[in-house]
This record gives sequence, structure tokens and C-alpha cells, in this order.
Amino acid sequence: MTEAVATQTEEVEEQEAAVDLSIAENVIQRYKDIPGNLMPVLQGVQDEYGYVPRVAVDYIAERLNVYPSQIYGVLTFYAQFHLKPRGKYIIRVCMGTACHVLGAERIKETFYERIGIGHAETSPDKRFTFELVACLGACGMAPLAMVNDETYGKMTVQKVDEIVKEYTALPM
Repeated sequence: MTEAVATQTEEVEEQEAAVDLSIAENVIQRYKDIPGNLMPVLQGVQDEYGYVPRVAVDYIAERLNVYPSQIYGVLTFYAQFHLKPRGKYIIRVCMGTACHVLGAERIKETFYERIGIGHAETSPDKRFTFELVACLGACGMAPLAMVNDETYGKMTVQKVDEIVKEYTALPM
């Protein structure tokens, strides 16, 4: 195992050890008597932690009397679920046809340069997660980016710089 992989593995193990399972238990208690409760439990756990921790999967499996493999089947099937910690600010850049034609590639590259991460990556300080998406559904505003629920249309390199500066200045 390379040193980088070993360090990354140690970091994941430390994060997992720090997970407070009482949070998962509170979510389970909300849905324990509802048939078909796995999806709402997983959604609730992700809402609380920002992702679904590996130790929480084992805990949920035990508490709901299902196999962890069943839970992983759900988590890996639906794109809404995340198995790794994500940034406080999720930046999404639309790569749909209208955005592509109007310069989304340059917007994507500028974000890469400014925040130092690529598609589906999270910055080491957990401030940003960067994602490319097929369509954000606002073609009239192309090229388009979003940060969490805030939409930024008619994107330019200058707007990328403003967005990065704005969110970098916010407290964690």
C-alpha cells in the first residue's frame, strides 16, 4: 500500500470512529414503525451527517434487521446518497447542451483551477465539493452553476472568481 493510500485509509478510519451513532438512532426511532422504512432512514441519516457513514450502515442494518449488503445496494443505486464526507458548499456546473455551447467547459476548468479539485471531489478542508451535472433545467440562464441551492446564471470566469471568493470568506 502506498503512503498516500495508507494516510487516506487512516483518515477515513478516524472519521468513522468519530461518528456519533446516537444521531442515527434518533433517525431510526422516527421511522421504526413504518413499513419500508429503509429509504427514509437512509435519507434522514444523510441529512444529519451530510453522507452515510460506513459505521452507520452497520448500525442501521442491525437495528432494522437487514443485511448491510442490502443497504449498500440502495446507497449505490441512487445518486442522491453519498458514502464519503462532502463539502459544506456543493458546487454544481451544468454540462447540458445549452451550457456546453455557451462555455460550460471554460467555467468547469476555471472552477478546477480556483478550488483545486475536480469532478466528484471534496476539498481537504471540507469547504467545497465539486460536481458536473447533466442538466440543471435553466437553459435560458446558460452557462449555469449552483452552490447548494443558490443558482448563478450567465456564468463567466469573473463570476467564478466572485463565487469562490464569496464562499471562501464564509465561516466554516
